[in-house]
Amino acid sequence: MKRKRKAAKKTRKAVLILLFLFLLGGAAAASWMKNDYDRAREESLRQIEESGGSLENAGDIEFNSPVDDLDYINVLLVGLDREDGSSRTDTIMLAQYRPNEDKARLVSLMRDAYVSIPGYRDNKLNTAYFLGGLELLRQTLKENFDIDVHYYAQVDFDGFVRVVDTLAPSGVEVDVEKRMYYDGGGSLVIDFQPGPQIMDGEDALKYVRFRNDYENDFGRVRRQQEMLSILKNELLSLSGVRRIPQVLGSIEPYIQTNISTQKLLSYGSDFFLSGIDEIETLTIPVDGSYVDATYPHAGAVLELDLEENKQALHDFLEIDSPSSLTSHGSE
Repeated sequence: MKRKRKAAKKTRKAVLILLFLFLLGGAAAASWMKNDYDRAREESLRQIEESGGSLENAGDIEFNSPVDDLDYINVLLVGLDREDGSSRTDTIMLAQYRPNEDKARLVSLMRDAYVSIPGYRDNKLNTAYFLGGLELLRQTLKENFDIDVHYYAQVDFDGFVRVVDTLAPSGVEVDVEKRMYYDGGGSLVIDFQPGPQIMDGEDALKYVRFRNDYENDFGRVRRQQEMLSILKNELLSLSGVRRIPQVLGSIEPYIQTNISTQKLLSYGSDFFLSGIDEIETLTIPVDGSYVDATYPHAGAVLELDLEENKQALHDFLEIDSPSSLTSHGSE
């Protein structure tokens, strides 16, 4: 056990050293890293141009975040589906990092949760993004769960595929728990047999998108959390460390974030040297705190016991108890 921890610590130090060298790009010792980064970035830009796509500049995104003057940060993670030319939120997560306590937590928020959306009628959580982008989604989380979000990071399906293929060129190993099959009429076909599988980026994306069983979105969220854990382990491996410049270059055109390079370096160095082996996870709504419902304007939704879920979220994130808000209070 001690040997394993020692090896992990060495790997994290290697990651930090590489990050420092990379950010100093002009140094001779880091020139090969810059070249890897530039090549990967240019390849991503070429693919985007060939597909006729375009990406939003982070500077054009409205996000009125509070000052992160606490001993933790909350980051809104959004996965986008741009397949039909529009942008829909396929994944909504909230990550919390406490550098002074060496703790990292990840909350998956069900996109079909029926919530109050400021300025609009109640609807699914992912409708907030459709109506008003990241800023309205931030306001919606604040109003319903009394949660402050300091930063955001959003990436689309193409970016996810590039991350997997760059970080694990030989694929990632996933133990598929059951037969998974879905035929979306040609637009999306998912076909996995049970047992260990080696998945490339496209297969990994299909795996985390599958929802056509009795678990529906809950199973999909569980598989997303599983895949993030697999990718974290790949990143912390020695082979993963060497591919960091390629990973960063590959996803840079696909990702938008308001986290500055300075803060990324600060939080990144803390994280890699902290010894965090497992990321704690939670799914909202929690078990037994919701019922299935249907509304003409929203379709099938999850109607939450808002107070129970608000309390569960605050307990998990170890923040002050929710303020006494009604189910449809204001920010």
